[in-house]
Amino acid sequence: MAVQDFITGIQHVGIPSSDLDKTIAFYKSIGFEQAGLFPNGDNRCAFMRLGNLTIETWEGDPTNPQAGAINHISLNTTNIDQAFAAAKAQGLDLVNDEIQSIPTFWSNGIRFFNILGPNHETIEFCQILA
Repeated sequence: MAVQDFITGIQHVGIPSSDLDKTIAFYKSIGFEQAGLFPNGDNRCAFMRLGNLTIETWEGDPTNPQAGAINHISLNTTNIDQAFAAAKAQGLDLVNDEIQSIPTFWSNGIRFFNILGPNHETIEFCQILA
């Protein structure tokens, strides 16, 4: 069993926003549609979609106003528990000690964990709960 056995492709790219309304308007102006808008603590999180590309953008975290502003790449994961076990077994650089969850995203919430790549890029493994 390897972690790639539970991945079907990219789920989304995460980009923090200093002005979520302006960010939503920008992505709409270049053809994206707003696929979701969710509470995120005291802030909000939007998912913008164009074809098979989804961008998660949210307020409340620091932004990087230079090239390199992408926060994370999320991989669509079919079984988060088995993927987490496989990632641990493979010795991947886990950011989280356990699987995380956000119950307010999508209809039934999400479960996810993060690893660091060789350049300290964050890679999220995320399962949208049915």
